[in-house]
Amino acid sequence: MIADLKPYAQYKDSGLPWLGQVPAHWRVVRNGSLFGQRSQTGYAELPILEVSLKTGVQVRSFGGAKRKQVMSDFGKYKRAVKGYLAYNTMRMWQGALGICPVDGLVSPAYVVARPYPDVEPQYFAALFRTGDYMAEIDAASRGIVKDRNRLYWDQFKQMRSPCPPPAEQAAIVRFLDWANGRLERTIRAKRKVIALLIEQKRAVVQRAVTCGIDPTGRFKPSGIPWLGNIPSHWTTARLKHCISRIEQGWSPQCDAQPAGDNEWGVLKVGCVNKDMFRGAQNKRLPATLQPDPSLEVADGDILVSRANTTELLGLAALAESPRKKLLLCDKLFRFRALAACFDSKYLVLLLRSRPCRAQIESSTNGASSSMQNIGQGVLKNLWLAVPPLPEQLQIVQRIAADTQPLTAAIARLEREIEFLREYGTRLIAEVVTGQLDVRDAAARMPDEVSADFAEDPGDEREDSELADEEAEA
Repeated sequence: MIADLKPYAQYKDSGLPWLGQVPAHWRVVRNGSLFGQRSQTGYAELPILEVSLKTGVQVRSFGGAKRKQVMSDFGKYKRAVKGYLAYNTMRMWQGALGICPVDGLVSPAYVVARPYPDVEPQYFAALFRTGDYMAEIDAASRGIVKDRNRLYWDQFKQMRSPCPPPAEQAAIVRFLDWANGRLERTIRAKRKVIALLIEQKRAVVQRAVTCGIDPTGRFKPSGIPWLGNIPSHWTTARLKHCISRIEQGWSPQCDAQPAGDNEWGVLKVGCVNKDMFRGAQNKRLPATLQPDPSLEVADGDILVSRANTTELLGLAALAESPRKKLLLCDKLFRFRALAACFDSKYLVLLLRSRPCRAQIESSTNGASSSMQNIGQGVLKNLWLAVPPLPEQLQIVQRIAADTQPLTAAIARLEREIEFLREYGTRLIAEVVTGQLDVRDAAARMPDEVSADFAEDPGDEREDSELADEEAEA
């Protein structure tokens, strides 16, 4: 069905350089004629909503103490009705917007806008999150410096947008729900396979770092409940005696896109996910901010996530020949292995093992399940089983050989997912700007086209904006 899509029969100039031509029967109108601002306060019984850069507006889950802290100042929080548009003034240029799924309260750092009759808000939410439109939002935003720019209502309402007829807006939303649903189901299936492959890799690592090269050798009680029995010639130590001092970095408000080849970037906490260091997981440092060279990640640095969901918290990765100009973020710890104690690659494998994960998971704290934390003390006091250095090197080599096919399969699936994401982004942009006509395709769809659709957030769960919003309130 997607392959059969064609352009519209007739086009006209939109009058907007970024948009070019639009279908001849579409209008181009000010956003103020599509939405009206709303600033109702009170309604303390409503849930708190937040915007995710990945999934739009959602209900925020946090503990009672944190909710009390927020609600102590609830008089400033705005009511957002189901179906209203809400956007974060500080991050609208990054796509921090969405349609409210339920009635709720949003931070004072949000703009809440009610769609007028004959406006399908989901169509405009998709339009506003396209790359070209976000560039226009960035240009319209105001601030003392670029990285603190905000898109206030007065600027937003003056911006102009393509506006298909109401029935066509609904058809576009219907088609995109169907197309996105297909893509996301495919991506979820590939992620499930990746998860299974990662578990297989971890099982290989687990056997090697707990039993050594010879699993049939002699064992002894370690004296540490977390470790159990260990090979008789191994010793035990706390991590703090085997590493350099622990550091953490800096997380300014950055641009949404990754840094270019000669630009500074700040690593995302997700750079340590997937059992490897991924330097591409970074955000470009705005040119108005001065980088701190002491925070640049170097070859041999071991990075550990200190804030994330429980299952992603405490993940470790080794930076091996990282690209230049990548800065440590404040959600990552950094240290180096002492050469007399550990091979760096082996230590990272050990930190990913079940005994270390269990120690970390037993010591987390946080206001919500979506954002847990560990302090430096948790890392420093981890108990480790320590093989002789020559055996560590042997174990690393054995693990690399045994997991190579799994690693290659994971990399292939990740490339396929990235291709699907890029394809989906292009498709949305072409449809909402009228480059492809989906009216006939939408009319042929069954009544329920998106029952199983929910965007897969992947592993980019670090993009929570509520703390920034509260700081600005």
